[in-house]
Parts: sequence; structure tokens; C-alpha cells
Amino acid sequence: MREHRGRKWKKILIGSFVCLLLAAVAFTCWIGNVLIDMALCRPRESIWENDAYASVEADVEASYVVDDQTQENMLAAYEKRQAWLEEVTPEKITLTSHDGYALTANIYPGKEQGHRWALLLHGYGYTGRKEEMEYIGAEYAARGYQILAPDLRCHGESEGDHIGMGWTDRLDIMQWIDQIISLDEKATIVLHGQSMGGAAALMTAGEELPAQVKAVVSDCAYTSAWEIFTRKLKDWYGIGPFPILYETDMIFKLRGGYDLKKASALEQVAKTHLPILFIHGEDDDFVPASMAEELYGRTGGPKELVTVPGAGHGLSNYVDPEGYYEAVFSFLKQYGG
Repeated sequence: MREHRGRKWKKILIGSFVCLLLAAVAFTCWIGNVLIDMALCRPRESIWENDAYASVEADVEASYVVDDQTQENMLAAYEKRQAWLEEVTPEKITLTSHDGYALTANIYPGKEQGHRWALLLHGYGYTGRKEEMEYIGAEYAARGYQILAPDLRCHGESEGDHIGMGWTDRLDIMQWIDQIISLDEKATIVLHGQSMGGAAALMTAGEELPAQVKAVVSDCAYTSAWEIFTRKLKDWYGIGPFPILYETDMIFKLRGGYDLKKASALEQVAKTHLPILFIHGEDDDFVPASMAEELYGRTGGPKELVTVPGAGHGLSNYVDPEGYYEAVFSFLKQYGG
């Protein structure tokens, strides 16, 4: 009788353990799908009104607390942008990505139709779009550059099922490079990106590129998609990547995405000999400046690292515009062709 009861309780315990294990797997699968919908699908205005996503918005906005001088610099940049846009007529162009998405970009022609081109790459999220880069574009235009600014996939007017985090974007950027060359065989091209756009530029640099691509400017880029998501899970929820991020990565691949672990700017810069200028705000709470130092350390070609005291995420060009653009165009004078 005791032996029979013992077997019965053993079955109950095993059954309970299996039920708990299945419940845990189901829960982490649900969490994984929520994270994918939140972070890797096209941002929607309604998402940001949901309290479940408030930490993302708050963390980004925390980097945009600025002093009076920075506000004045922002206003001056806005006025310079507006004056430039009154003089130039952007041309909207499209192409089809290697996997079938319609992608859109603006070309801003230069006054003198020279051969220097800047391919400008915007950041991540519901505000991410090609027009975001017009503030930097105005500075390039003032120095005689023609500009191509695309909406990265799943942003703005470009199609896409999943945000590329730079990884699938690198293949799209290579097509935009070919588009520039088809318009101007004598083009010399610099890639300049901010945040996700910076990471995208670095990931592109690791590919075999045409000789017309001369240099990269990376502003506040992250080392890899995996590392930035790992950091955000810790910052927002106080948890590590296991098991949630591992399961999210697996589900994401099953949903037609890519391997987050492969989306690495750190690995790509180790493969390139292109000159790269890294710029990062020292007070960046979203993508830490230590990531720029890691990227700089792994870069094989000519390189320079500029950190801007007091600058939060994506704010270096507003906190110290004179120093920012002096660093950019001095670097490009040396390496930009």
C-alpha cells in the first residue's frame, strides 16, 4: 500500500513539474512575441500610448534633456535646415530590396552637381525617418555634397516586416550605394549614420563595397543588436538575457526574421579597411560611450574616436555643433576622397 502511494505521489510530482515547465515555456514564448512586436516590428503611434511600452519612450526621452545653449543650437540647426530646404527640391526615388520590399529615399541635389555624396542613415523607432537626417544634411550640402537619405526598412515610407537593426539594412544600403553610382560613376561616397543608422553604416562597412565608398561616420552606434537588447532588458526589467532573449531570438527567426546574434557591428568593423570616424556623447544613457570604445578598438583601418562631454544619445551635433562638424569634415578631408 505504501509503495503504491509512493508511486502515485511520484507521478503527481512529475506531472506537476511537467505542467510548470510547459507553463514556463508558454509564458516565455508569449513574452518573446511581445518583445518582437514591441521592438522589431514597424512602430505604431498606438504602441507608444500603451503603458507596457512606456519605459522605452521614457528611456529615450531621458537622453533629450538639454540646457539652454543646446536648445539655442537646436534652433539654429532648424533654421539652417529650413533655409536649405527652401533652396533645394528633394527627389523621391524607390528601389526593390533583395527580398522584395519597396524602399524609398530622398535625393537632395547639390548646387553645383559635384561628385561628393553623403548617404545619411537615420535612427530607430517611431520618429526614425529620412527627414530626421536633414539637419546633418544641411551641413553636408553647405560643403558641396549631394545627399541620398533613405527610409530604412520598416520606417517612414519604406516597406518591411521587421526592423533591420542595421543587419538587413546593410544589404539595402549596398543597393542605395549602387543607385548613387548609377547616377554618378565618378561619385565619392561617405556613409554617415546616427544610432541604428550608425550601426547600419558599420555593418555595411564589413561587406565588399565599391571603390567609390571612401569613409564612414558613425554617431552613437551600438556594438550589436544582441548587446543593446541585453542592456535594455537589464536597464528596464533587471533581468539577464537567459532565457527570454534566447527564446525571443529563436521565435524571431521562425517568424521570418534574422539571427540577432549575427547583427554585429563589432564583427563587421573588424573586417573593413575603410576609414571610420566614431562620435559618441559621453552622457549617452541609451547606448553607452563604452560601445564606441569597443568598436574603435576592433576597427582594422584608419580610425578616429571623438567623445562629446555633456551629450546624450544622438545629441552630439547639438551640444557641440562646431566641434562635431569640425571633426567630421576634417576627417573626410583626409579620407573622404
